[in-house]
Amino acid sequence: MQIGPDTVVSFHYTLRNAAGELVETSRDSEPTLYLHGHGNVMEAIEKQMEGRSVGDKFTAVLSAAESFGEKVANSIQRVAIKYFKHAGKLVPGQAVRLNTDNGLMTVTVVKVGKFSVDVDTNHPLAGQEVSFEVEVLDVRAALAEEIQHGHAHGVGGHHH
Repeated sequence: MQIGPDTVVSFHYTLRNAAGELVETSRDSEPTLYLHGHGNVMEAIEKQMEGRSVGDKFTAVLSAAESFGEKVANSIQRVAIKYFKHAGKLVPGQAVRLNTDNGLMTVTVVKVGKFSVDVDTNHPLAGQEVSFEVEVLDVRAALAEEIQHGHAHGVGGHHH
C-alpha cells in the first residue's frame, strides 16, 4: 500500500540542524504515527511522504520557511518566573517548553531574573535549513474513527 489520503503511516525519523548535528530522533522510542492528509506533520514532510511505501528511506531537506519558520526580529518576551517551575534551574541558551494561549511553545531562555525570565519566542531551529532522515515502517488504511477525529490512534499516535 502506498501513502495517500486517509492512510495511517508509522515512521522513524532523525532531525538534524543546518550544521548536520543531531537534534532529535524517534529511533530510541516508539515510531511516530500520523494520519496522512490531515495536517498532523509538517506540510513539506507530508508532501514528500506521498506515494511512498513500507521500507522506503529518504532524507527531506527543508528550508526554514518549510520547517520551523524564519527568525523573527524583536521576539523577546518577559514572562513571570512562576510559569517555569517545571523546568528546574534556568540558564541562558536553554530551550524550554512554555504553555501559552496557543498551546505548548518551545522558547529559548535569554535572561533569568529574580521574578521574570526573558525568552526568545522563535523556535530554536527558526531560520535554519533542517533535514529529516525518514524510514517508512508501516502504511495502512485509516479507521473511520481516525478519519472522524482527524488523527491516528494507537502507539505513537493519539490516545483518548
